[in-house]
Amino acid sequence: MYSYLSQLRSPAGQRVIFIVLPLMHLAGFIGLQCPPTQAVFKALVPFHLLSSLGLLLLFHTDWNKNMFIFCAVAYFVGFTIEALGVHTGLIFGQYHYGATLGWKFIEIPLVIGANWLVLIYCAGVVANTWSQTPLVKTLLAATVVVALDILIEPVAIRLDFWQWTNNTVPLQNYVAWYVVAFGLLWLFYKLPFHKQNRLAGLLLICQFAFFLSHNVTYFIE
Repeated sequence: MYSYLSQLRSPAGQRVIFIVLPLMHLAGFIGLQCPPTQAVFKALVPFHLLSSLGLLLLFHTDWNKNMFIFCAVAYFVGFTIEALGVHTGLIFGQYHYGATLGWKFIEIPLVIGANWLVLIYCAGVVANTWSQTPLVKTLLAATVVVALDILIEPVAIRLDFWQWTNNTVPLQNYVAWYVVAFGLLWLFYKLPFHKQNRLAGLLLICQFAFFLSHNVTYFIE
């Protein structure tokens, strides 16, 4: 296993991953858009999220206890806030999860915490390259996360990631996303670990391109 991971971290392995990651998103986009293959690709969504997270963490440059703390907190907070949101309707609004995101615990997909971790980590790493104070980086990175959620919502409804009451996404959802993202990003910048990852920017671009492409397709329809 260690030998395999070392090969993936090698320059040649990194070049392969930089090609494979966009192709994964392209294949997912095409598969989800085509009715004959949509059911198969919907079933693959949780595995796509987990594989993206795995590749992202493989490129992390500084595994110390603070990084482990951040990952654990981001996952736990992401999952817990979604559980509170679904069961109370007081955080994001009235919504429930569909079948596409896979196995659930207390009606919440287990991968949703991983999704929060990926988004916060990627936005945090990208914003960390900007010449701003930590507070400004946190504010801007949280804006990036919410901007991506704006693109995600129509796709999530179409593909049964989750469903909103009356099929309407409330403004409350985006405000809550910003507040949660801000809190997790504040922790991201507060904890002392290297915030460098060559794959983070590419993965963030792939996600924006993936969801934007779906939205454009829906608009053309």
